[in-house]
Amino acid sequence: MNNTPDVEEVLLRPSQVAALFDVDPKTVSNWADSGMLTVTWTLGGHRRYLETEVLALRRQVARVPSPRKGSG
Repeated sequence: MNNTPDVEEVLLRPSQVAALFDVDPKTVSNWADSGMLTVTWTLGGHRRYLETEVLALRRQVARVPSPRKGSG
């Protein structure tokens, strides 16, 4: 029996994730350290993130209303 997935998961570099959210790559590392994103490590010790998880987080963030400035 073959336990490998039919479709290989796409992994994103921290800079790619940062560009999607318009944040610094260090912010992405902080999110991973806090448990917001799952880190996959390369053999060379570099962080990679599951594209499906990143896109799900992006959709979730897009649904959160931003605070209104100047009210009050």
